[in-house]
Amino acid sequence: MVAQKTVCIIGAGISGLVAAKVFKQHGHKITVVERAADIGGVWEPSRSYPDVQTQSPKDLYRYTSKAMPASYPEWPKGPQVHQYLTEFARDHDLGPYLRLNSKVVAMRRQPADRPGWTLDIQTGDGPATSEEFDFVAVCTGQFSDKNVVDHPGAQDFTAAGGAIMHSSDYTDPATLKGKRVIVLGGSKSATDIAVNAVKVGAASVTNVMREPLWRIPYFLGGLINFKRIVYARAQEEMFGGWGQTRRARFGHAIAKPFVWANWRALESLLKTQLKLKKCGMVPSTPIETVINCALPIATPDYHPMAADGRIHIVLGTIARYDGRTVVLSTGERLDTDIVVQATGWKLGVPFLPEDYRAKLVEPDGQYRLYRLVANPDLPDMGFVGFNSSFATVLCAEMAANWLVRYADSQLARQPTAAEMRDNIEMMLRWKRDERPAASVYGGLCVAPFHFKHLDELLEDIGATTRKRSPLVEKFSPPDADAFGRYLASAPDYRASGE
Repeated sequence: MVAQKTVCIIGAGISGLVAAKVFKQHGHKITVVERAADIGGVWEPSRSYPDVQTQSPKDLYRYTSKAMPASYPEWPKGPQVHQYLTEFARDHDLGPYLRLNSKVVAMRRQPADRPGWTLDIQTGDGPATSEEFDFVAVCTGQFSDKNVVDHPGAQDFTAAGGAIMHSSDYTDPATLKGKRVIVLGGSKSATDIAVNAVKVGAASVTNVMREPLWRIPYFLGGLINFKRIVYARAQEEMFGGWGQTRRARFGHAIAKPFVWANWRALESLLKTQLKLKKCGMVPSTPIETVINCALPIATPDYHPMAADGRIHIVLGTIARYDGRTVVLSTGERLDTDIVVQATGWKLGVPFLPEDYRAKLVEPDGQYRLYRLVANPDLPDMGFVGFNSSFATVLCAEMAANWLVRYADSQLARQPTAAEMRDNIEMMLRWKRDERPAASVYGGLCVAPFHFKHLDELLEDIGATTRKRSPLVEKFSPPDADAFGRYLASAPDYRASGE
């Protein structure tokens, strides 16, 4: 018999909602704490910039139990994703368990003779109250706290009438109309906002980035949906994953010239299709070394606008502000009205006690998480949605299903603490020595190894069905409906109260 637990789920974005659904489904008492006024995480309307859309096609950006509406475009817009998440929460009656405008400000372990954690939760501007939980699922993900860069002279710039904002604060297109705009950063949010600024009538648009990045268009060669290439198991197998056998290593060595030719062909296609030479944006690094969660999708219209000068590209960064002038590291000086910092987000779990944070994060920023979900030295706790990828929603759902069984000791392959630590050390060595690209985002990115990661989770969970037909499995992207069947093939159980 599995005892019912009181579970606090921190965050009501993609990961928090599916964690709530899964823990509730298995009979636990849940409380979902969300600091924003609405659910959705990065898709919550007040955090979404105009024209934001998914990087993944809608059949990959979904839960196993719920397809996105047929009326949605292939790459849904922000409001559509938020509506989808709202309906998912309604489908599973999560509303009564939500505490909006509430945040965890601190947490501490219960005394040694008791399981769980005490959380200090603040609602609105009121005082924090302490509440006890048997288990905590951290679902804040990698896009929780803004990464805002402070350059010399910033206060003088704003005092003179200039504006500096993070990309998540740009929600009104009228803000940029008629303005001289600098967008700092090379991510997809940066290129999206640069294009949007041109379209809404900015007086000038400059995109400042440290170096050009490889970007993948929605359709390779204008014909093939990139999911058919980037997400396929066959493409994944071109990379040397962790824990390879000698035979697998030998096979990779034999295939190396053919794999090399594959990547050079892809680079040539991208240079031609995106006119990278004309834009002055040919990356210097081989594309296979940077395929990870930081690989952005090419924003439609961005490269044509860069090629014809509507978007001015500067390879460098902001050195300082001089009144209303932005001085770049190249020496260029630009009179500017608004600087949009598309500089990403800070990783971290600030409410976790410092001694536990030290057990979670290595000095070089790498996270110590078994299966990217749990740490044996942080008992009665797990992380959902930290296993980021190109198939974010599916990875979060799989992590939630793994975590509830781990919490209840119901995994078919329940690891010991020693096994978890050994595996964590092996993965850290692999990321540092064999696949440095896997170290981005604190080593929490599973791309391009979606299938390998999901295979491990399914085997641990005890799914008796884990594959489609060989040909489909080899050359097709992950299928949410299929993974729903895989999960359904695992032994079911439900916790019961006292």
